[in-house]
Amino acid sequence: MLGILANPAAQKRKSSVGQHTIVSIEGRIGLQPLCSNPLGDAVNSVQLGQQKFKIRLTRDTGHTLSANLLIRKMYSWRGYETGSSTVNHAPNNICLSVFSAEQAIGTLTLCMDSPEGMSAITMYKPEVDQLRAQGRVLCEMTKLAVDQCVRSRKVLASLFHIAYIHARHLNACTDILIEVNPRHVAFYERMLGFRQFGPERICTRVNAPAVLLRLETDYVEIQVRKFGGLLESAKGEKSLYPYFFTPADETGIAHRLLENPQ
Repeated sequence: MLGILANPAAQKRKSSVGQHTIVSIEGRIGLQPLCSNPLGDAVNSVQLGQQKFKIRLTRDTGHTLSANLLIRKMYSWRGYETGSSTVNHAPNNICLSVFSAEQAIGTLTLCMDSPEGMSAITMYKPEVDQLRAQGRVLCEMTKLAVDQCVRSRKVLASLFHIAYIHARHLNACTDILIEVNPRHVAFYERMLGFRQFGPERICTRVNAPAVLLRLETDYVEIQVRKFGGLLESAKGEKSLYPYFFTPADETGIAHRLLENPQ
């Protein structure tokens, strides 16, 4: 079940914890209980059976801290350096996080192409300039982290879908870029339709190999129209798109965000 917040007046009556909630979703998350925590902190306290999660704009101090702890935890778990891997509230950045029981279980930052630049410029400037020369409107997904305890495609699909809505409907982006570890390329290709657009190089930010992938938002729109919200009737589809919101829900979320920017 998808819960879209009501009118702005209703939003103002909410506590600061809920002010930046975009959607509230009911349904089994599928968290493994008491997963090991390599940092030894309290990040991993969500238990199996939570029935609701929220996707929020990550702006206030508490939400940002929770997202940063998750990024640090997951990057360390994968052996990446974490020095520069924190949420950056630059004007061209939109940080989105999935919360369960007021704890971040997933996060990503959507970075719009602008004078402030994108991380991909560091390693893939020729590829980025090629797209710019074609008149493409670019954005980049960075700082993606999902708790390893989460075993729910709905969580990841919902996070990606809200990011796509911001990219396409609010910022008219034609392409989404992402740098991923080579061993994750097949996942992004199979689950979302990304395609490789740059060769493998060493990402100095995390001291690990990376590959540049590209996803056209036109492709996402087609997949959402075809599969969005049709989990029960799309049994043979292996991508994440049946776990996306329905086209009607997408339109409703986009209209509310356009009319009432948070």
